[in-house]
Amino acid sequence: MSTDKLMKLLAPVMKLDNLGIPTGLIQDIIFRLLFNESDVSIARFAEVLGIHPSLVDELLARMKQEHLVEVKRAGGLGSLSFIYGLTEAGTKRARDAFERSQYVGRVPISLEKYTEAILLQSKREARITPTQMKQALGFLILPENFDRRLGPAVNAGTSLFLYGPPGNGKTTIAQAIAKLIGRDSPIWLPDAITVGGQIIRVFDPLVHTPIEEKEMIVHAADFANGRSDKLKFDHRWRLFERPAVMVGGELTMDSLDLRYEPIAKVYEAPLQLKANGGMFLIDDFGRQQISPQELLNRWIVPLESGIDFLRLQSGQSLEVPFRQLIVFSTNLDPMQLVDGAFLRRIQMKVEVGGPSEKLFYQIFVESCKSFNVPFDKKAFVHLLQKWYRAPNRVMQAVHPRDIVKTVISICNYDNTAPRLTPDLVDEACESYFVDGNMAATLADQ
Repeated sequence: MSTDKLMKLLAPVMKLDNLGIPTGLIQDIIFRLLFNESDVSIARFAEVLGIHPSLVDELLARMKQEHLVEVKRAGGLGSLSFIYGLTEAGTKRARDAFERSQYVGRVPISLEKYTEAILLQSKREARITPTQMKQALGFLILPENFDRRLGPAVNAGTSLFLYGPPGNGKTTIAQAIAKLIGRDSPIWLPDAITVGGQIIRVFDPLVHTPIEEKEMIVHAADFANGRSDKLKFDHRWRLFERPAVMVGGELTMDSLDLRYEPIAKVYEAPLQLKANGGMFLIDDFGRQQISPQELLNRWIVPLESGIDFLRLQSGQSLEVPFRQLIVFSTNLDPMQLVDGAFLRRIQMKVEVGGPSEKLFYQIFVESCKSFNVPFDKKAFVHLLQKWYRAPNRVMQAVHPRDIVKTVISICNYDNTAPRLTPDLVDEACESYFVDGNMAATLADQ
């Protein structure tokens, strides 16, 4: 990214006109905060609004001249130590402000500045290395050089299609990528943006993890060439781990568009906007409440152009950045899900297949270690022959963990130490594989 340009964008704003948003919108937040808390200090205003105390002081001085606020208490440090409250006229204006919106928080950033920040921070100079990718996937047992199928897609930061039978780690792989991206480099984001006089809430505590304040100061100091003063940055911006949005079958079309909240009178950002700068995983793709074709029609332009279009209730259309790694994960046949036009727009397609017998053995041994169950080769060979080779069952990477856990449950029920034996393996598999139970029933008839 261009450090100089981002530094300029994050620099503290010392003039009201340079905030880039209507002054009336800021005054409305002040009215609502005063109404909620009665008596408010300049320091408290600055903390909640995220703007410099001198700007708060200037705004309150104007409002005082208009007899909308009054000084309740004065300290010995001039106007910056004043405690303010609402006048009768100010109380009426506060009620009017609540009619427009319930929002109380950091002063929003203009859509233009938000777009600039996302574009600057999407051009990452650092790249995920093979070593980093291998470390991120190190807790999984995967085919050799599997990291090379994922690394280029992560660095491109556009799209990735994971497909293959269930139970082989597609979701786990995507989550590992999300953690890797999140730790790669933090990102500066606002709590809210504004356009057309409306407020769009971007910050979501379920998606955005703030960097600890001490760590943020260190990062900010490095970013500003050693200057550690927190006021060197506009506090309307906060430092977060790169976001990761993960959705499954609950995904609806509404969650991909601006959602107006009639009580709070603010817009909630769609999921892809919250994921900007990070990753958006659509798990179990093809099983959502919206069809793959509907999603294709919604995203075919953003996937290619990196630009999304949203619409306010007024009908005003917004152009916003669409800059995140989109990961589609599915157990279904990709060719039956979507057409070639959609697949062409997804740069990398990676099959996550079932393990070979060699990998299955390694996974089983590791599962035993994880649950402190002594590995027994005779029991494992029995499992392989009776429950996989004979019925020609497809191996799944999740099977060893589940079978070992089932064996442990059986031993706990018997109040015996967990162990592996052919009989215990049979009992576990009879409980685990549905078709095994059916086959046994038919054989007895």
